[in-house]
Amino acid sequence: MSVFDERKTDLERHEFMMGVERGRLAVALDLLTDSLIMVGQHGVYCASSRNQNVPALDLQAVLSGMEGAKALIQSVMEELRKNREQGTGIGIRE
Repeated sequence: MSVFDERKTDLERHEFMMGVERGRLAVALDLLTDSLIMVGQHGVYCASSRNQNVPALDLQAVLSGMEGAKALIQSVMEELRKNREQGTGIGIRE
């Protein structure tokens, strides 16, 4: 099953409120946030053998990548918002 089927209700709600592009990005952020929470919880049980206060190195890499992806999505959403407010280019709902 695709994400479009699994998250149909969320996609429809967010696309209606924010437009297709920003709505889909918002759902992607929700998915990333949920995944970050799950990986973070897992990190509690899979601590580094060198330092018990930090997650294992593989989990640190996953968390870092997911946090980076989340920051990129947030920046795109902000640019779309700015463009919409200025009435230029991408992000205009007609």
